Amino acid sequence: MMKKVFSYSWLALVALFMYIPVLILAFYSFTDSTTIGAVRGFSLHNYVTLFTLEELRDMIIGTVLLAVGAALIASILGTLGAIGAFYSKPFTRTAVETANRIPVVNADVVTAFSICVMLIIVFGIEKDTFAPLVIGHVVLCTPFVYLAVIPKLKQMDNGLYEAALDLGATPFQALYKVVIPQIIPGIVSGFMLSITLSLDDYFVSTYTKPATFDTISTYVVNATRGAQTEIKTALWALSTVIFLVVILAVVIMNLASAGPAKKQEVSAHDSREKA
Repeated sequence: MMKKVFSYSWLALVALFMYIPVLILAFYSFTDSTTIGAVRGFSLHNYVTLFTLEELRDMIIGTVLLAVGAALIASILGTLGAIGAFYSKPFTRTAVETANRIPVVNADVVTAFSICVMLIIVFGIEKDTFAPLVIGHVVLCTPFVYLAVIPKLKQMDNGLYEAALDLGATPFQALYKVVIPQIIPGIVSGFMLSITLSLDDYFVSTYTKPATFDTISTYVVNATRGAQTEIKTALWALSTVIFLVVILAVVIMNLASAGPAKKQEVSAHDSREKA
């Protein structure tokens, strides 16, 4: 009994340590306060400013479009890379997995500077375009899609692909109709993780973005260096909105993944009863 109490208390402390700063920020986003620590009355002014101020609205829309676009490209590349590596020879598979881990372990600032040097200085791509920014975010996100898809491929029955080929399907049909449906949860997880990484990234965006464009991360950092008080407090509301959207996405993903699992349990139970 005491062991359970201790374990639950420890989990509660860890959860409080993680979420109290976010909850405090969320609380003050519903006030007229200009600094943390002094409550001046409750209001939705920060949320009105967030969605009506053109500067903030354009920044949010641009960041979301960048995140979704980069996540889509990264999901395609990461999925194809995972499938190709999985069905390759052991030496090739090991080499690809090792190369994929380097961007994951490497510091973001090193990755960002390397992308900047390669695209802008070596290949001469203009920084005033969005190409370096999009490529940088795709490079940042693709390895994580790979890592999300590989476990699903390992869980899949390898005989399904070969059986599809034996039954007359072309390699593309077997891939599209047999392999892809089996790894959809991994692709979705990689896609959602890519969106989160893109929204959160600062270093790659700073080194590769055009001068006239800001993502949420670069805008927030610049705002803390002397922006108007109204904008600073509106960013409290933005943090709260992002936090709530992430919670909602996680809940939906868990419910979606729990549905098939529950159906499989029911089907297995029915099969045992019939037997």
